[in-house]
Amino acid sequence: MKIGIVCYPTFGGSGIVATELGMALAGRGDEVHVISYALPSRLSLASPGVFFHEVQVPHYPLFEYPPYSLALTTKMVEVARHHDLDVFHVHYAVPNAVSAVLAREILAPRPMPVVTTLHGTDITLVGNDPNYLETTRFGILHSDAVTAVSKALREQTREQLAIDKAIDVIPNFIDPARFAEARKGPGARRWARPGEKLIVHISNFRPVKRVTDVVAAFRRILERVKARLLLVGDGPERVKAELMCREHGTCHAVTFLGSLPLIEEVLVGADLFLLPSESESFGLAALEAMACHVPVVASRVGGVPEVVIDGETGLLHPVGDIQAMVDSAVRLLEDDELRERFGRAARRRAVEHFDQDRIVGRYRDIYERVLAGAGVTGSS
Repeated sequence: MKIGIVCYPTFGGSGIVATELGMALAGRGDEVHVISYALPSRLSLASPGVFFHEVQVPHYPLFEYPPYSLALTTKMVEVARHHDLDVFHVHYAVPNAVSAVLAREILAPRPMPVVTTLHGTDITLVGNDPNYLETTRFGILHSDAVTAVSKALREQTREQLAIDKAIDVIPNFIDPARFAEARKGPGARRWARPGEKLIVHISNFRPVKRVTDVVAAFRRILERVKARLLLVGDGPERVKAELMCREHGTCHAVTFLGSLPLIEEVLVGADLFLLPSESESFGLAALEAMACHVPVVASRVGGVPEVVIDGETGLLHPVGDIQAMVDSAVRLLEDDELRERFGRAARRRAVEHFDQDRIVGRYRDIYERVLAGAGVTGSS
């Protein structure tokens, strides 16, 4: 099958999942064409069957804001025609789904089914903005199939956009073998000093991730446990986080690592993953931590309870309850047997419920379904 995948190239979950999906499909023998305005951070063009097409956005004096959605549509049409694509799979509703629907109309009467995957902020933030609400709703309603990464996001989409369209829930996934291979290396321990427990947080440092809660919690943890905090990622709240570290006098125990493509090299060997987000449609970083045998302390929001089992693979608390998270973190860090038991259960759940082969197969079933509905058969 020839599949066009459209995504954002950044370190956010939607771009990561789209990239991993494309490479997994290519590994199964499909031909995948990734379309974006820059090369996605995790995309390996060394993978046979994976091709990248950059969207060039022209700058004309007439346009105060370059029309990316139209440039994207044009690139999608060009790639579909030249490479004889079977289906478009777009990640994120705005503007990707709308551009895909327009590209499908331009390509008519040739069938070109559109599958849209919703990842979260395209609904929770962008979709609620009056400037984008109707176009977001239009893109979803006119897609041939729609998926959401969690049950929570599906219900939120239906409620906020008044949509009764069928939405398949297909969770994010991990490659168990890749994370197992990473355990052969030193992982997070390379940043540790003797006797330190290692706590990791990974995000894009947007306010919704509440990275300042991470720093505040760590200060209290440090009063009770010898530990080091590894902060992976970058974004608008990094300056605040750095300032808090200086004010708290914890800079000696906090390491900012910036954005890294292979996060398993930081997660392996960690003792705890901390995720106090205000909103999480799935919690991909938590799943990746679990795949590395790392228990999770997180907010009980959105799709997180569908990933982290409270009291078994991690501990969940209300948003903003920093002290409860501190107490849970200290409990796990001080009890090696409990932490190891949680870590084993976390890895087991990640493998049994979020294995790449199983999830990628579900996406491919959807491609076959929409192709059959369009009256064509993919070259499977």
